[in-house]
Amino acid sequence: MGIVMMLGAYFLFSLIDTSVKWLVIAGLHAFQLAFMRYVGHFLISLVHIGRGGFTRDRFSTQRPALVGLRAFLLISSTVFNFIVLKYLPLTVTSAIMFSAPIVVCALSMPLLGERVGKWRWFAIVLGFIGVLVVIRPFGETFHWAALLTVYNSISLALYSIITRRLSGVVAAETMQFYMGALGTLVLLPLAIVTWQNPTNALDWGLMLALGLWGWSGHELLTRAHGFAAAHTLMPYTYSFMIYLAITSYLVFNHIPDGWTLIGAAIIVASGMLIWVRERQKHSRTGAFLR
Repeated sequence: MGIVMMLGAYFLFSLIDTSVKWLVIAGLHAFQLAFMRYVGHFLISLVHIGRGGFTRDRFSTQRPALVGLRAFLLISSTVFNFIVLKYLPLTVTSAIMFSAPIVVCALSMPLLGERVGKWRWFAIVLGFIGVLVVIRPFGETFHWAALLTVYNSISLALYSIITRRLSGVVAAETMQFYMGALGTLVLLPLAIVTWQNPTNALDWGLMLALGLWGWSGHELLTRAHGFAAAHTLMPYTYSFMIYLAITSYLVFNHIPDGWTLIGAAIIVASGMLIWVRERQKHSRTGAFLR
């Protein structure tokens, strides 16, 4: 069930990226789309958290600063991702962003006090080589938007680490609520300034669905970890790249070039190496070779 939920979550996330790319090409602004993503998320979270009654305890948290920082990291990465999607193919953005687990591993030692052994350091270096292959910073095909995607991968890594720190301390629905509330509040003035009405029913439908897909994807992602351990679910996050490769071809007739495929393969390989070491860590009761 956890695996099915994980696959479903990343399918919904792929629908968001594909729809946003379609809409920004149609002329809608990234700020407007990001606002729609979070206002929908906020309204659904408000209804969900309010089912138990709108009492102060339902909205209180003992870690307001971390909850706010967690929300900011995801909101900023969403905005930058929506901007980037206008310029870069879906396969390129997904490949770079999936270096986030590698960044998590690199930051786990200074931020979480976890030991990172030589094999995982090798995987970290390998992953960054993969990112450089995808970006090609010194080639003619380099685009400045790729740097925003690198920021996104770092933001998502920090978001993941903070989520681990808050797990069991702050309820998932509370974190969902504040994420939607902060995103709505911050993005509302930007959306008003840049707002353009979609020109057809399809574009209206896609724009209105962004919040539903975002909330549902995060809900499935959270619940998946209640059925299986993170190290079990990790390989299935790469389904996102498969989904986007398919939609990129079907919707935009784009086929990734050889360098993008090689870089993505290196990033996946480094992520899988980290996953293997995590499985060994959890499968043994004592120390293990690193």
